[in-house]
Amino acid sequence: MSEAVAIYSTLSKQKEPVTPGPEGVVRIYACGPTVYGRVHIGNARPYIVFSVLKRFLERRGMRTLFVSNLTDVNDKIYVAAREQGISSSELAENCSEAYVEDTDRLGLGRPDLEPRVTESMPEIIDVIQTLVDKGLAYAAGGDVYFRVDRFARYGALSGRDLDEMVSNEPGEGKENPLDFALWKGRKPDEDTWWESPWGDGRPGWHIECSAMSVTALGRDFEIHGGGLDLAFPHHENEIAQSEGATDERMAQIWMHNEMLELSGDKMSKSVGNIALLHEVLDEWPAEVVLAYFLRAHYRSKLPFSDAHLADAAEVCERIRNGARAIDRAMGSPGEATNPQLARALVAARRDFYAALDDDFGTPGAFAALFDLIRAINQAVEGDRPTAGQLQEVRRELVEMLDVFGLAGLAKGEGAVPAEVIDLLAEREAARDARDFERADVARDQILELGFELRDTPEGPQVYPR
Repeated sequence: MSEAVAIYSTLSKQKEPVTPGPEGVVRIYACGPTVYGRVHIGNARPYIVFSVLKRFLERRGMRTLFVSNLTDVNDKIYVAAREQGISSSELAENCSEAYVEDTDRLGLGRPDLEPRVTESMPEIIDVIQTLVDKGLAYAAGGDVYFRVDRFARYGALSGRDLDEMVSNEPGEGKENPLDFALWKGRKPDEDTWWESPWGDGRPGWHIECSAMSVTALGRDFEIHGGGLDLAFPHHENEIAQSEGATDERMAQIWMHNEMLELSGDKMSKSVGNIALLHEVLDEWPAEVVLAYFLRAHYRSKLPFSDAHLADAAEVCERIRNGARAIDRAMGSPGEATNPQLARALVAARRDFYAALDDDFGTPGAFAALFDLIRAINQAVEGDRPTAGQLQEVRRELVEMLDVFGLAGLAKGEGAVPAEVIDLLAEREAARDARDFERADVARDQILELGFELRDTPEGPQVYPR
C-alpha cells in the first residue's frame, strides 16, 4: 500500500496524507445532486472526480467505501413539482432514476452507497435532537435553527470572518440572522412532510449530510468532498452540525473540485447556460467526456465547449492508435527486447502514479501515458520488441487507462481495418522512395475508406472521420 498519497484539503489549506481508517478502509463522502431536473454536465465533475479517486486508491492497494447521497427533499423540488403539476415525491423519484441512468452511461460504476434524504429521516431527527439538547440549536415557530455563534470554529473551512457574514437564509424567530435551519415547519403548499418533536415538517438542506455521512461512514472519516460551490454554506454548516453533535472531527480531508465555465461564467441552472449530461453523452462518447474532465486538474476551472470536447476526442484517438500500434507489431514481433521501450515503461509507470499521488494530478498522469505511447510508436517503427515485451507494455497501458475508466480505448474498439493499415504502409514506403504521387494516391484511398491521416511527432496516425 502506498504511504505517499496526499490530497489538498480546503480546511487546512495544505496537502494532507490519505491514511486509511478503521479496518484499513478509506471512507469517502461526496455530496450528490438535488434531484429536481436532469443533471447538467457540471454535475458530472464531482461524480467523475470521486469515482476515479476511488479507482486510483484501490489500485494503490487501499480499500475504499464511497458514499454519495441524493437530496430528494428540497425547496427546489417543491417548486419544480408544482410547475409540472405532479407531486414532489413523484418528481424526485423520476429525477433520481434519470440521474442514475445518466451517470451510469459514464461507465465508472456506482458509489458503494447512495442514501436518500427520504430514507434517512430518523437519523436526521436524532442529530437535530442532540444539538437541541446540547444548546447548539433551538426551536422557533415550528422551525429549528443552529446557533452559529456557539460554534467557535465556524468559518474555518471557507475562511470567512463571522463578523463580516450576512444572513443567506430568511426565517422568523431567529436569535441571530446567521443561524441556519435544521428543521423547517410544514408549509401549506408542501405535499411531503414528516412528524418530529417540533411539529410536522422536513429537514433543512445541510443537516441531511451530517446524518447520512455519520450513519454510513462513522465519525472522523477520511475524505469529504464535492463541488467548490458547496464549501460555503453547505460544508461549513455540516462541520458545525456534525462536530457540535459529536465533539469529534467530521472529516480529515475536505476535497473540492472547481466549477465548469461557459463563456467565462460558472455553469448554473439559475444563469441558464446549461448543457445537460445526457445530451452531451448523446453527442459524444463517454470516454471523450471522461478524458475532457480528467485532463484538467480537479482544482482548476474548466472551460466547457464543443472545441474542448473535440480536443478530448483527439486525445482518445491518440490512445487508441497507441494500442493499435502494439497490435500491429504483435503480427511480426522482433527477436530482442527493445531497451528504450523498457526504460520508457518503467518511467511511465513511475510518473503516472507519482502524479496521482500528488493531489490527484490527472494532467501529469496523462502526460505519462502520452510519453509511453510515443515510445510505443517509436519502438514499433524501429527495432520491433519481442512479443512478450509488447504484451507487457499493453498490459500496463490497459491498467493505467483502467484507473480513468478508459481501458476500452485499448481493447480493440474502433480498430483500423487491415486495408487502411496496408495503405498507410504503402504511403510511407512511397514517401521513403520519394514517390509522392503514389503517396498521395494512398492517402486519398485512406480518406475514401472513412479515415483521416495526420502526420504527428509520433509518426503518421489514422483517425475515423
